[in-house]
Parts: sequence; structure tokens; C-alpha cells
Amino acid sequence: MLTHAQIWNALDLLAERNGMTASALAKKAGLDATTFNKSKRITNEGRERWPSTESVSKALQATGVPIEAFVSLIEGTRKIVQSVPLLGFAQAGQGGFFDDAGFPVGSKGWDEVGLPSVNDEHAYALTISGDSMKPAYRDGDIIVVSPNAQIRKGDRVVVKTRDGEVMAKELKRRTTKLLELQSLNPSHVDRSFAVQDIEWIARIVWASQ
Repeated sequence: MLTHAQIWNALDLLAERNGMTASALAKKAGLDATTFNKSKRITNEGRERWPSTESVSKALQATGVPIEAFVSLIEGTRKIVQSVPLLGFAQAGQGGFFDDAGFPVGSKGWDEVGLPSVNDEHAYALTISGDSMKPAYRDGDIIVVSPNAQIRKGDRVVVKTRDGEVMAKELKRRTTKLLELQSLNPSHVDRSFAVQDIEWIARIVWASQ
């Protein structure tokens, strides 16, 4: 049986694991910033107010989280529905792990981890190291990257430059000539690159925080 508390707790976890507050999640989903606020969950008359199916759907779309993963949050479990290759973030800048399009290649050096399905057979996971991506991602967090996922402004992405630098940022603007990235850690500067200096870019679709 699905309870009022379960669905709201799942939305809170969804926001937390994407480095956001409930209000930030609502705004990213194109909703009013107060849509997921705790003050909105009980009416003045004491009646339970449930999130709409549309608002939940928009939140999942905004974060790139599949419904199976959201169900696991509702159930309070970490349901394993897909096995993906896992690599340390620092290793990702080295040669031999990805092709020119950013798809993982070979098996040498890769571990494997079971995570909620992201519906992409080429998806892979990276383990965050260090604090350069706080508060969005912390040391030891695992992010799942989907090379096939469509990328839009505001999405969190992993980018590899032709110089071998790998970074997790938010896509600020993308033109035919320029890629502008916003840093997840406010103490780090934003970055801009000429498109020809980028080897590949892929969307972050899940984070196991």
C-alpha cells in the first residue's frame, strides 16, 4: 500500500540525491517553487495533500531518473535492476576507457555495480573522489552517466576535453562553437570551451547519494 509519507519521502530523497532542496527540484521541473514544500503537504484543515502525477513525472524528467529508481525510493530500498560498468572518476581522464564518442570500451580496469535501470545499455558509473563537486556530489558518491541521453540546458553532465581533463558540471549554454559550463561547487569558477576542444559530453542521469 502506498502511503502519503512514502511518496513525499521519495521526492525528498530524489531532491537530496541530486544535490537540491525540494524547492530547487520543483523549479528545475518547471513547477512553482513551493510545489514540494513541506508546508504544502497538509492542508489547513489537516487533510493530506498528495503530489500530482504530473508533478512527479516532471521531477523525474528534470533529474533524468527512471520510474524504477523512483519506485525503489518509495519502497525504501536500493533495487538492483541493471548492472553497469564502474570506474573511478580520476581514471576517466586516462586513455583506453572510452571511445571518441564517450562510450565505454573494453573491460580492463572497469568494475561492475548494480544500480536502478537507466534504460541505456551503454550507461556507466563513476565514483566521485574529492570535494570539488560539493554540495551536489561528495567523495564516494556514484553517478550514472548515459551517453545516449539527450542533453539540454540545465542538465548535469560529465565532460572530457581533448587534453584529458574530466569534469562534472551543469550545462549553461551550448552553441555550434562554444560550450559554457557552470560549476557545481560555488567556490569553483565556471568554464567555457571551444567545441573542438571537447572530446565528449554525456548526461548524468542518476546519483547514489
